[in-house]
Amino acid sequence: MQSLPLPLTPSLALLLLALPHATHAMENGMDMSMDDGMSLAAGNMLPFLHFSPISDTLLFNGWVPQSGGAVFGACVGFFVLALVERWLGAVRAMMEAGWGREARRRAKSENDAKGKRRKFLGLSAPPFVPANDIMRGVIHAVQAALGFVFMLVVMTFQASYIITLVIGLGVGEMLFGRYAAAAAASRGH
Repeated sequence: MQSLPLPLTPSLALLLLALPHATHAMENGMDMSMDDGMSLAAGNMLPFLHFSPISDTLLFNGWVPQSGGAVFGACVGFFVLALVERWLGAVRAMMEAGWGREARRRAKSENDAKGKRRKFLGLSAPPFVPANDIMRGVIHAVQAALGFVFMLVVMTFQASYIITLVIGLGVGEMLFGRYAAAAAASRGH
């Protein structure tokens, strides 16, 4: 049995001696074990689904609900944000339907004026209208930002927040979904 020779040079010995200290320095004074909840300056975050108001950090270091009442207040805020997100979806769908009708009417009048019978198809894009397209982009950006906020809230694993968001989105769809459905149906005609 032949063993591979490993020369112990001074640089290798120094590396072996420094390795435990280097890994400790990378921890920045934090306990990096995965057995407990993450220890943060503002509180603890449990990495599993829970109902306990143990001060989960919400979006900012300064927003750390520390009591049941504070968690309830955060839930009310998230419920309202979920309603706003569904309302924005309905507003955007209705605006899209109106812009589509206007584009079809404009294309029809231009075709009639030129004597052509070219039909406005969904495959061709209407011209860029700054007022419409900037508003479309702003509403989409706000909806995307709300989606990211909801994702970060869900990542706290606080079951109260998750249930609140699901219920808020469902209630928002019940309140505003018919507008989006009607707008989508009118775009098809």
